[in-house]
Amino acid sequence: MTALGTRDTRPLPTHPALPTLRRAAPALLGYVAVRVLGLLALAVWSAARDKSAYKLLTARWDSLWYTRVAELGYGYEVRLPGGDVHSNLAFFPLLPWLERLLASVSPMSYADAGFAVSALASLAAAWGVFAVADHVYGRRAGVCAVLLWAVLPVGIVQSMAYSESLFTALAAWSLYAVLTGRWLTAGTLALLAGLTRPVGLAVVAAVWAAAIASFVRDGSAPRWRRALGMLIAPLGAAGYVLWVGHRTGKGPLGYLDVQAGWRNGFDGGAAFARFVADKFTSFPSALAGVGLIVGVALLIWLYVTCVRQRQPLPVLVYAGVVTVLALCASSYFGSKPRLLLPAFPLLLPLARGLARLRTSRSVLVTGVAAVASAVYGAFWLNGSGPP
Repeated sequence: MTALGTRDTRPLPTHPALPTLRRAAPALLGYVAVRVLGLLALAVWSAARDKSAYKLLTARWDSLWYTRVAELGYGYEVRLPGGDVHSNLAFFPLLPWLERLLASVSPMSYADAGFAVSALASLAAAWGVFAVADHVYGRRAGVCAVLLWAVLPVGIVQSMAYSESLFTALAAWSLYAVLTGRWLTAGTLALLAGLTRPVGLAVVAAVWAAAIASFVRDGSAPRWRRALGMLIAPLGAAGYVLWVGHRTGKGPLGYLDVQAGWRNGFDGGAAFARFVADKFTSFPSALAGVGLIVGVALLIWLYVTCVRQRQPLPVLVYAGVVTVLALCASSYFGSKPRLLLPAFPLLLPLARGLARLRTSRSVLVTGVAAVASAVYGAFWLNGSGPP
């Protein structure tokens, strides 16, 4: 293994510029199988409860906000009795733009378009996850990484008309572009990721960290490409945030006021720590508190393992920023597993271990996990679901 950051600009000589569909086929086929299983479980469970599985995927929670932006544009808000103001300016524009585009050129509704975009984006994300893992650890680990990402407990979100799949696709391919020294592509994809979710900051940070490290280390690649990639990367997020500030009349920090209306913010994890601590005031909620602590400890252990395995610098930076923003935000605590969904590099140590098992054992492990994920996803969306 090479030193930290060494592989962030140099493609492996045996790999093509872009992993072919043939090379990625086992990962993509496995991913589709897991997602189909999850959708079938959701359909059966929803039918038993006299609910529409399709509505749960396309017309509840955030998906409604995205379709309203696609249909009516920005400016819609809900004023709650407690004084909070939920504005659709909190939702970044790329997904609703794509929904509007697809609905305008097809008979699809905006909700249908959101589902279609997420379905295609989830495949692109799976391919991107494979590309990164394949570059770092090889093809077998790449397949395992995709399957592990698919069987996450909240993996059903990948099939919802949400922005997680779209963002993960853009982030993964931006990281792959950085790893293979394609700075303009990396910067452009980072720009688009910044138009998708606030956590687009993580992709920008990865591009900048890799470019700066590359400048310091050597000058073999054309410097103007690295500089232009760095310049392009933050334009999406910065442009939208500044536009919101102008629209609200509150200047560059106006977007923070919009998020405050949703009780969202960054407090270093203080609110989350209080939330966990409150679980220990009674029983059996204390068991949930123990589970949360174990979950956070697992995330930290995975990230430390990523560092110890000397993963490429941009991959470490990206995973670290996504994890910190998810855990340290004062947003809806039930959303944190969903917010961590794009942090796929945390799965690479597990994928590496799974790849070392015999094929029969790895298939058994992922198969059991896929069934558990499908059942949990159906239960979750028919219950509280993602806020």
